[in-house]
Amino acid sequence: MAQTQIFVNLLFPTIIVAIYVIFIWKLHLFVSTKNILRLNLNKYNRTTHPALVKIFAGFLYFLEYLIVLPILIFFWFLIFAILLLFIARGMKPESIILLAAITIAVIRVISYIPKHGESASAEVAKVVPFTLLAIGLTEPLFFNPKEILSRVSDIPQLFQGIIPYIFFIVTIELILRSLTFMISMFEKKGGTELKEDNEES
Repeated sequence: MAQTQIFVNLLFPTIIVAIYVIFIWKLHLFVSTKNILRLNLNKYNRTTHPALVKIFAGFLYFLEYLIVLPILIFFWFLIFAILLLFIARGMKPESIILLAAITIAVIRVISYIPKHGESASAEVAKVVPFTLLAIGLTEPLFFNPKEILSRVSDIPQLFQGIIPYIFFIVTIELILRSLTFMISMFEKKGGTELKEDNEES
C-alpha cells in the first residue's frame, strides 16, 4: 500500500515536469527565432508596378505579423503560463501572467540583436524556465498530487486580464519588426528583410 502511494505521489509531478521540459524545449526553438513566421504571403503579390510591388509586399509582410503572430503568441503564452502555474508554487495567477509576459517579451527583444541575438535569446528561453523548474522542485509540496490538482482551479484566473499582456508582446514585436524592415529598406546592397524572409522560407 505504501509503495502504491509513493508511485501515485511521484506520477503526477513526473508527468507535469516531463510536459514542462518538452514544452520549454519546443518553445525555445520557436520563440528565440527572429523570423518566427514562414508563411511568405509575398508570393501572392501579382502587382507589376514597382511602387505598388513594394507597398503591397509590405502590406502582406505585416499582415502575417498582425493576424497570425498574435494567435501564435497567445497560444504559447497561455500554455507557458499554465505550466508555470503548476511549477511556480506560491505565486498568484496575476504574478505568473506577468512573469510569462516579461520572459517572452525579453526573449523576443534579444532575438533582434544583430549577429548573436538568436543564440542569446535561445539560451534565455531555456535558462529562465528551467531555473523556475529547479526552484519549484525544492518546494515541499511539489510532489503532492492534491496540491497539483488544486492548482487546476486557478487556471481560469489566467484568462482574466490577459489581453493587455498579449497586446504588449505583439506591440513590442511589431515595433522591432518595423524598425528592422525600415533599416533594411535603406541598405544599399539590397539585403532587405523581405528578401531575408523569402530566402529562409
